[in-house]
Order: sequence, then structure tokens, then C-alpha cells
Amino acid sequence: QVQLAESGGGLVQAGGSLRLSCAVSGRTFSIYRMGWFRQAPGKEREFVATIRWIGGYTNYADSVKGRFTISRDNAKNTVYLQMNSLKPEDTAVYYCAVDRSSAFYYSVNEYDYWGQGTQVTVSS
Repeated sequence: QVQLAESGGGLVQAGGSLRLSCAVSGRTFSIYRMGWFRQAPGKEREFVATIRWIGGYTNYADSVKGRFTISRDNAKNTVYLQMNSLKPEDTAVYYCAVDRSSAFYYSVNEYDYWGQGTQVTVSS
């Protein structure tokens, strides 16, 4: 089992920044990849960014590329999502997730464990 706990969400004005954290505990040796997803009201959960637990290779959704940065600190078992130049359309609940072994990093269905989510609200 792997447990995840997100933090760092909040209310920010458009153009501002936030940094989300995801603390990971449990069987961390089983982690292949960590991902960030988001879900806005009335919409499906969508891929935001992912990072390989070993090696640190990253991928981003086109909508956040150049504005968001995913990183991890293996010593602290923590994954971060630095969000800059935030837009109102970034408003959503943000979730971190664990993928133990998959090629489809962008697919919600491929992730095995999920955090409870943290709300990000961007005002115009």
C-alpha cells in the first residue's frame, strides 16, 4: 500500500503562483511514476504532469507546459508541483497519484493510488 497526502492549495489571483506538495508513505519501493491530475467542477479528471520516481523524467499536458514544473525529493518522499502564471481555467481539485508500472502516463486508469486532493482556485 502507498499513502498520499496533498497540501499547498488555496486561492490566488490570475498570474500568481502556488506550490503543491504530495507526501508519500508506505511501499515507496513499488513506485514507478508519480502524477498530478486535476478535476474541475462538471469535468473529467485530467492529466497535468508526471515524473519518474527513478531518473526524474517528466511529461506535461500541453495546457500547462512552460508554466508548471513537477519535481520530487526522494529523500523526503515528496513530489511537488510548482504552478506559475496561473489562469482561472487552472481552477480545480488537484490530485497526486502513484503508477506502479505503466506506459500510459496520461491515463487516469493506469494509476493505482490517489491522494484526497487539494483545491486550487484562481480568481480573475
